[in-house]
Order: sequence, then C-alpha cells, then structure tokens
Amino acid sequence: MADFFTSPRLADLILAVLALEAVVLGVRHARTGRGPSLAEAGPFLLSGACLVLALRAVLAGAVWPWVAGGLTGALVAHLWDLRGRAG
Repeated sequence: MADFFTSPRLADLILAVLALEAVVLGVRHARTGRGPSLAEAGPFLLSGACLVLALRAVLAGAVWPWVAGGLTGALVAHLWDLRGRAG
C-alpha cells in the first residue's frame, strides 16, 4: 500500500475523480439547472487538477520545470476563479 501512495498512480486516481466530478456537475446542471455550471466550477476544478499534476510530476521524479508548470497553472486558474467570484 505504501508503494501506491508514493507512486504517480495516486495522482492519476485523483485526476480521474476530478474528471468524474466535472462530468457529474455538468450533467446535473444541464438536467436540473441546479448546482454550479461547468463555467462556474471549471476554474476551481482546473486549479485542483493543476495541483495534482504538480504532485504527479514530483512523484514521477520529473525535472523541476514540470512541477513549476503545474503550480503556475494552479495559480492562474485560482486567480481566474477568484476574479469570477468577485465580479
């Protein structure tokens, strides 16, 4: 079990759950009009996905620019999300 928590497969599982969450939110909003739309939840989900990609890069032993790229993507998506919530 320890191998799973220190391997990139953990990040892959988290990314799959995030993708499933996006699908569920999108379908629910399309069918019922309730809950956030993908336009509203997208930046939040993207920020989380970028953080998980940075984690995956670390777990896979990637060079630092891959980690920095994931973290930068998370920052940009987070700022996009905050701007959408403030406006």
